Amino acid sequence: MTDAEAPTGADDGPVPRVLCHTESLAAEPAGTGALWRLAEPGRQLDANLVRVPPHGHIGTHREPDLDVLLLVVAGDGTLGSAPGPQRLTPGSLVWLPHGSARSLTAGEDGLSYVTVHRRRAGLWIGTRPDG
Repeated sequence: MTDAEAPTGADDGPVPRVLCHTESLAAEPAGTGALWRLAEPGRQLDANLVRVPPHGHIGTHREPDLDVLLLVVAGDGTLGSAPGPQRLTPGSLVWLPHGSARSLTAGEDGLSYVTVHRRRAGLWIGTRPDG
């Protein structure tokens, strides 16, 4: 959707709207990886719906700059972290603080989750226009 296509309210500002239904997206058995991304113009957030296949694994990693919220919407799995493994089931809402080491392992039915974090600044080559 382009800026010209973005819905506006009576004051010509943006309006809330349903973007997708996570249950139907997560139910796609062949889909893995990012099944949906927030791509609305002018947003301050980034969000993704991600599906990890059965017994799939996302290795230990850190996000140095951004806190991330992760909401499990289907399947199950395990969050690996310093305090030890934590079980994830539909409805689990997880805070992943910036700098924390974590991994994810999907269970027998796979793992589908939504992540939300502050939008990163775009990448620039050369001097930034504002700096």
